[in-house]
Amino acid sequence: MYAILDIETTGGQFNEEGITEIAIYKYNGHEVVDQFISLVNPEIPIQPFVVKLTGINNAMLRSAPKFYEVAKRIIEITDGCILVAHNASFDFRILRTEFNRLGYDYNKPTLCTVELSKEILPDQLSYSLGKLVKALGIPMADRHRASGDALATVKLFQLLLDKDVEKSIMHQTITTEIKNGLIPKFIDILAILPSKTGVYYIYNEKGTLIYIGKSKNIKKRVNQHFTGTNSKSKKIQKEVYTVTFEETGSELIALLKESEEIKINKPIYNRAQRKSIFQWGLYVEKDANGYLNLNLQKADGRKKEITAFVSMQEGKNALFKICETFHLCQKFTGLYETKLACFKYKIKECDGACVGIITPELYNLRVKSFIKSQAFENNNMILVDKGRKIDERSAILIENGIYKGFCFYALNFQINKISILKNILIPMQNNRDTLTIIQSYIRKNRMIKIVKF
Repeated sequence: MYAILDIETTGGQFNEEGITEIAIYKYNGHEVVDQFISLVNPEIPIQPFVVKLTGINNAMLRSAPKFYEVAKRIIEITDGCILVAHNASFDFRILRTEFNRLGYDYNKPTLCTVELSKEILPDQLSYSLGKLVKALGIPMADRHRASGDALATVKLFQLLLDKDVEKSIMHQTITTEIKNGLIPKFIDILAILPSKTGVYYIYNEKGTLIYIGKSKNIKKRVNQHFTGTNSKSKKIQKEVYTVTFEETGSELIALLKESEEIKINKPIYNRAQRKSIFQWGLYVEKDANGYLNLNLQKADGRKKEITAFVSMQEGKNALFKICETFHLCQKFTGLYETKLACFKYKIKECDGACVGIITPELYNLRVKSFIKSQAFENNNMILVDKGRKIDERSAILIENGIYKGFCFYALNFQINKISILKNILIPMQNNRDTLTIIQSYIRKNRMIKIVKF
């Protein structure tokens, strides 16, 4: 749990500043669950330059509560939380100084979004809050007011969590929880998990990530780990300390995130998925009569495949649909072994390439049409899919045939320029697995729409 805050002060000499306004948003990593916003009477004058910057003046604060009157609420809303702020050392110092004046030792773990941004977004021109959120396409209102700045920091922090594929933020969080002695049981873990699409992360008591998975129902899938009787489930049950998750809305993004993050983080119980999970490839060869044949074979890195599949059965199921869609012959795709006509020809559902009625030239055009439908070379497209909320969509960018990454955007914010999309894009690796995952997803017609540019 995080307490994302921003504090406005009177200005003045070091450790003599007073708080004029404070905003705290309690954030569980996915949504704001509580908030506290208040002006504060600092009982000392505000510096003129601060009045000009924030718009808060001495007259506005005369009837505002003094710090001791809001201190209890601050303790309550930040209880059990990691403090998050843009330039956290400043906000935490001011807050702790005020509590020290009351004789109370206020101590919390902190995360600084300036430092996190420099680590996760290393190419930004500026890390000031205003310039950074503008560059990232994050809307901001009431700049230099506690509520506006804190809310912008919430949105920035969510973006940093999304982009942190190495899970360094979450590792710091889990480590802090371990130090605090939090040991949730299975039922407590399940209570916080959603029945939604996304990726989940299982950690042991040392804070080590031991398993990454994806599901269209996170709660149900994790419960299967907790109740399973196979060897992997039993190991997870023995070692699990806590489970975190990221909603994606889109099953495609969940698949892509799972694939990449397993390769980066190498969890001990994801051994089978560290390498490619697509063990079967679809290849094309020309036979002695000049017909292009599609062959499903064990993946061979020395040859370029058209697409790939997790299992032979998945490949065969796809081939049946491909034959139907592109009017291909089951004999020439290996689905029906015979020296004569294929079964479909016998029931008059094949026009006879297998017995020479259709010429190689005409038949091969169909095969090439299928191959072209699978190729990303030189393609520029945005795959639009479901978002995490009703008023949100996800977008996956493919540029010059290369998978660049994904982002989420509000429905009332139309992305009409690639430059805008790239600013909020979560960059991902382009490899054989990612392209095959995207191909497979498109083949199953699950996208909301495909925008070519």
